Amino acid sequence: MAPSIRLSPAARSLFDEPLAIAVQGLGPRQQVTLRTSLRDETGQLFQASARYQAGDDGELDLARCPALPGGSFSGLEPMGLLWALQPQKPFWRLVKRDVQSPFLLQLEVFEGHGERPGRLLAQAQHERAFLRDGVRRVPVREGRIRATLFLPPGNGPFPGIIDLYGTGGGLPEYRACLLANYGFAVLALAFYSYEDLPKEMKEFHLEYFEEAVNYMLQHSQVKGPGIGLLGHSKGGDLCVSMASFLKGITATALINGSVANVGAVLRYKDITIPPLGINPKRVKVGKSGIADIIDALNNPLEGPDRQSFIPLEKAECCFLFIVGQDDHNWKSEFFAVEGSKRLQAHGKEKPEIVCYPGAGHYIEPPFFPMCAASMHLLFGKPVMWGGEPKAHCKAQIDAWQQIQAFFHKHLTGKPSGTSSKL
Repeated sequence: MAPSIRLSPAARSLFDEPLAIAVQGLGPRQQVTLRTSLRDETGQLFQASARYQAGDDGELDLARCPALPGGSFSGLEPMGLLWALQPQKPFWRLVKRDVQSPFLLQLEVFEGHGERPGRLLAQAQHERAFLRDGVRRVPVREGRIRATLFLPPGNGPFPGIIDLYGTGGGLPEYRACLLANYGFAVLALAFYSYEDLPKEMKEFHLEYFEEAVNYMLQHSQVKGPGIGLLGHSKGGDLCVSMASFLKGITATALINGSVANVGAVLRYKDITIPPLGINPKRVKVGKSGIADIIDALNNPLEGPDRQSFIPLEKAECCFLFIVGQDDHNWKSEFFAVEGSKRLQAHGKEKPEIVCYPGAGHYIEPPFFPMCAASMHLLFGKPVMWGGEPKAHCKAQIDAWQQIQAFFHKHLTGKPSGTSSKL
């Protein structure tokens, strides 16, 4: 019997779902190297490989067999061949640009454990999709809003969430789309460097975000009375500002966000919040040329920089802070703790803070490979984001559950898992 790869699900799975990988038809205790390859939409190649030894019966099940030292990872890691994918081009991050098409994953089994791949024994392809069947993708161009709304299958209304990314700009849809697979109406909102929106991060007007909140609150498929906000990095402090000044927000989840306004002036009506000061002298650049910017920002508790601290005590919502304790973009844990102190000092409910040791800045949906360093648009050079791949992967899986549970609890009043028709 020739060796073959057995996958479950066989042909296609959602990107944030586990994929079971096994090889059958090998010789007893045969040594093999497994390799995965994936190309993003720009054609950039990501690869991972691992060394294995089949069992006495010639079977190799990644859920039961640990990877041996010498590959991209070792130990019992059933999903290692996905989370360990690394770009062949330095400082390149895996993002999904078009959620309507899947990523194509190539799997190959080679003979032996050599530095160079041995004879090819088996290969398979698998689609990693983003849109569950029946999820509707609706481009939104209403007033000034530039966004995409994802609606789950079935008859709504559904709990509503606005999803914001960081300084990369544009309109990333993949997190919003994956979240909609679980019964949420999610609006992926662009706020700069997209179509006719401002090209640069100079200043933001909260009225734009207010328009998006009102759009969601008035939508027939969105279940009121309030909506949720989900923001990563710069998107996080924008969500804190929205929660602090705008009505109709019930729950705000931040992934490595800041409680101070960062990177651009923020205006709302007659209020102006300046950006937190930056001291470039505190940026450390190593031999590799990669910058460590963790100490670049000033302290929002000192001097004139206190004006950058967002008055989150005005918010009428619950907060969840997701914190990577090895975040090198900025001090996410410090921001979460200071935000919590400020809320409690004003008699507000203590926020949930979930900390992940070994997790870096880019906490993405499950099984996105960790990005250790990439170009930073504001600094114009590659910066380190932090994180240790295995711990970071575990954090992404858990954080995804925490975010869904938080929104289910506060937007539907039901814990995750008991809600109907999911």
